[in-house]
Amino acid sequence: MTNQTFEQLKKTYESGRTRPLAWRRAQLNALRRLVTENRDAFVSSAMADLGKPAAETVLMELNLVAGEAQFVRNRLSLWTARHPKAMHWMLQPAAGWTIAEPKGVVLIISPWNYPVLLALEPMADALAAGNAVCLKPSELSPNTSKLLAELVPQYLDSEAVRVVEGGPKETGELLKCPFNHIFYTGGGHVGKIVMRAAAEHLTPVTLELGGKSPCFVDRTADINVAARRIAWGKFTNAGQTCVAPDYVLATPDVAEALAERIAVAITEFYGEDPKASPDFGRIINDRHFERLCKLLPVGTVPPEEPSSPLVQVASAVGAAMDMVGRRFNAVTTGRGGAGEMAGSANNAAKPTAGSNMAAADDGATASAAVEPSEIHKVPGVFDLAGRIVCGGKVDRAVRYIAPTVLYGTSPDAPVMKEEIFGPILPILVVEDAESAIRFINKRSRPLAAYVFSRDHEVRLTFERQTSSGALGYSLPLGHLLSSRLPFGGVGASGIGTYHGKAGFLTFSHVKTVVTKPQFPDTLRLVYPPFNEAKAKLFDIIAKFS
Repeated sequence: MTNQTFEQLKKTYESGRTRPLAWRRAQLNALRRLVTENRDAFVSSAMADLGKPAAETVLMELNLVAGEAQFVRNRLSLWTARHPKAMHWMLQPAAGWTIAEPKGVVLIISPWNYPVLLALEPMADALAAGNAVCLKPSELSPNTSKLLAELVPQYLDSEAVRVVEGGPKETGELLKCPFNHIFYTGGGHVGKIVMRAAAEHLTPVTLELGGKSPCFVDRTADINVAARRIAWGKFTNAGQTCVAPDYVLATPDVAEALAERIAVAITEFYGEDPKASPDFGRIINDRHFERLCKLLPVGTVPPEEPSSPLVQVASAVGAAMDMVGRRFNAVTTGRGGAGEMAGSANNAAKPTAGSNMAAADDGATASAAVEPSEIHKVPGVFDLAGRIVCGGKVDRAVRYIAPTVLYGTSPDAPVMKEEIFGPILPILVVEDAESAIRFINKRSRPLAAYVFSRDHEVRLTFERQTSSGALGYSLPLGHLLSSRLPFGGVGASGIGTYHGKAGFLTFSHVKTVVTKPQFPDTLRLVYPPFNEAKAKLFDIIAKFS
């Protein structure tokens, strides 16, 4: 079935049907109608899949898709026109230009966290470039996947745009087809599978991945504004956003006040009981829910009801031993007199030259060795995950995890070992901006980094000395919302960009065209045989080149 879909799309593309600008504009207009005329249906499907509030679906998904379709549609004439380029004077008379042509049949594999936006926004760019499109929505958001499969053929050219539903089996079958471009949004593990499959056909790929996006805050920032913006960026979609602030690095003079102010902002946004708020979402499935629960401090989440008294006793003993072990580890590694232990650990983990960048490119997200002076140990905090400032409440029955702020988190905590992708925000106390930059640079390059500081030198240092897909000053998520800014990662956080013109170019091949009249044939000067006169001419040309 998947191969038949590919062959049909290939046949349609080769017929030239998708190339005319009139066809492209018609598809983009239809895409806008698809999301605007079915607003309630998309809101309902997102609510069923993610418990996503209606306002979030409209503002963060449907409106952005409609805006992207209109943005690229209005600029097609400019982007598809010939763009003249100067030719070398030795070739005159001659002319050259570039022109963007479609890549062909493209595959878009979309994720579950923004199931409409991350399926249809890259589709808008692909259609603008004149491609035939195969869309594979995530099976983890089944209601939205089904809705897309029903609506796309009703609005778009069914011979040139197809939706393939299913799970890993169907995705694997699609990856065996020789698409002309593959656009994947999701995790790094599957991203590697996609890239390996694409290599079989030398198919170019765009990988929109993720990572632990850091957020730095110092005393020059307006703490109230910073707290509200961090809380908004983090807890939108229950933290299941690829560019959400993953953790905060705050200087000692503001860290605790910031943690408490973020807790206040959470109450302002979602009320005293976020579970009852219509504006706070839920975790996508049980597997992710249980993964997130394990990132909280020990004893925060009650275990599932054991099957027997013996298992119940064993669970209690195990939890107690785990808590004691964590506290003992936190105390011993935090003591000033434990230099020998800390020193030996740092020496054992000391990287060789260039190994940090290699680890980043390999996509490693595990915490690197950290110098003792970089992260401050907060007195009275014994669990590696930190102290719960707010939240920590869960409800397995509805996959609810309250917006949670952790203060005094250790870099060795489980919550710092992987991308959180949920409503848990650890705050680490860092000495200063330079220490924060060293901490960030020892980890994989993130999809985004955020800085809340009014110090120009601090901002400039982050811009010049850190590498991330995007850098936001006092603004999380901002680059995600603009069609004028390229969106994408670097290293382990992704390959390639899209949105607006960047997306159009991602799905296009920019072809170079040159022309030279046959008369006069000035190239006779460089034809063999090469005699002494021509050798002198070449010397003269070299002096002016």
